[in-house]
Amino acid sequence: MNAVLEAPAHATLAAVDLGSNSFRLEIGRVVGHQLYPVDSLREPVRLAAGLRPDKHLEPAAQERALATLERFGERLRGFPRSAVRAIATNTFRVARNAKALLAAAEARLGYPIEVISGHEEARLIYVGVAHLLAPGDDRRLVVDIGGGSTELIIGHGQTPELLESVYIGCVSFSQKHFADGRWTKAGFRQAEFAARHELEVHSRAYRSHGWVEAIGSSGTARALADLLEANGYSSYGITLDGLMSLRAAMLKAGSPEALGIAGLKDDRIPVLAGGLAIMTAVFEEFGIERMAVSAGALRTGVLYDLLGRSSAEDMRETTVRVFMQRYQVDAAQARRVADTAQRLWESSSVRGVDPDLTFAETGESARHVLDWAARLHEIGRQVSHNGYHKHSTYILANADMPGFSRREQDALAALALGHLGKLGKVRDQVRGRDDFRMIACLRLAAVLHRSRAEVELPATPLVVAGGEFRLHLHRASLEANPLTGFDLAQEIEEWRRAGQRLRIVTR
Repeated sequence: MNAVLEAPAHATLAAVDLGSNSFRLEIGRVVGHQLYPVDSLREPVRLAAGLRPDKHLEPAAQERALATLERFGERLRGFPRSAVRAIATNTFRVARNAKALLAAAEARLGYPIEVISGHEEARLIYVGVAHLLAPGDDRRLVVDIGGGSTELIIGHGQTPELLESVYIGCVSFSQKHFADGRWTKAGFRQAEFAARHELEVHSRAYRSHGWVEAIGSSGTARALADLLEANGYSSYGITLDGLMSLRAAMLKAGSPEALGIAGLKDDRIPVLAGGLAIMTAVFEEFGIERMAVSAGALRTGVLYDLLGRSSAEDMRETTVRVFMQRYQVDAAQARRVADTAQRLWESSSVRGVDPDLTFAETGESARHVLDWAARLHEIGRQVSHNGYHKHSTYILANADMPGFSRREQDALAALALGHLGKLGKVRDQVRGRDDFRMIACLRLAAVLHRSRAEVELPATPLVVAGGEFRLHLHRASLEANPLTGFDLAQEIEEWRRAGQRLRIVTR
């Protein structure tokens, strides 16, 4: 029987892509379970160009970014928070002062911004490309050359099979190998050699896996295809001969000022040489003869991923299920703890506390974050029973988790670490009382289900009032479970050491 999809929650969705070269805003109208473009904005911020050798972003680059996001924020004014997803890519991943910039960027945009991993970026790119291509049975290689990184994906249908993100980009390569603005044979030779050096680590596995069609996405691929076609270097798409012809024309000109070819846009000139060198290296290292270009890109994938979240197809939910299987989680126990944690959370929300406050500013409903953490808090048992919560924490913080941002993974890791043992170790991650409340819900649920059995709770089991957490339990149940009583007494002392008050109320 086919699953019936729920109706999307929003009629219009928006994606913000904070790339290393350009910032983009894409707005799509939801019709059924498809998206149709409504509006788009693009500004060549060239954020990666402001990255100094010490990996700090220069003030001028930061101000360009903030001014752009303020304009994007005006266009998004009135959009529900859950209808907008903003993601940041490579430059935000590597910049040492990205944290401060991120806080200012969120204030200007008016929405949370997720810094995503290279694997997550690759997955979203493939989602975007796959949704705008005709259905087919053949494997596809998707190549996306961005400002600071290049993503390589082999997929079949809607499913990515191989995902890699390589730290070579059109902005960084243009700066490093063509810093003076001159186009030379030595510059191209060095850039192409450097790119092939990074790509050869993956080329054997990709060639072995195989593909039928190669597809380029995003600005570099589209700009190169437009140049090759406009100047007769290629009849369709990108070819190696066409790339060589373009390089020859650029070397003959020596500089952008002397290059007299059709179709070259001003904002592409500063990054053209770096993008061309990387694309040439991709063609040679992977043995590509011709590459088509797709209109789908990262922002398209973000929109469709957001549509899935509002239509009961959330990739994060799929990832949680996969992790539970991979790490052989006791599903019944995970569900017991998750259900009780949710009951405690909802119960403690009735005294005027907002039930949708977020943990560590994830931008996601606390209910969801708490549920995922409860279902995954024991994955570390697959590594070792002793100190398993530390292994769970490491996995949740460092594993590739499709659909999750780094900030969401950090929140899951903090909850896993805080659910057992001393509370002092999560003090740096906790930003307010409601973060403690989430930790309390998971810790107490784990204590109550230590025997891995069901527990009968009062109608209102947890109350936050008078500056303390009050856990209400049936007296008979507590008397029948002395181990639980012992554990709760230890919990009271641990919360006291953390500067919090926990009281057990029986009736």
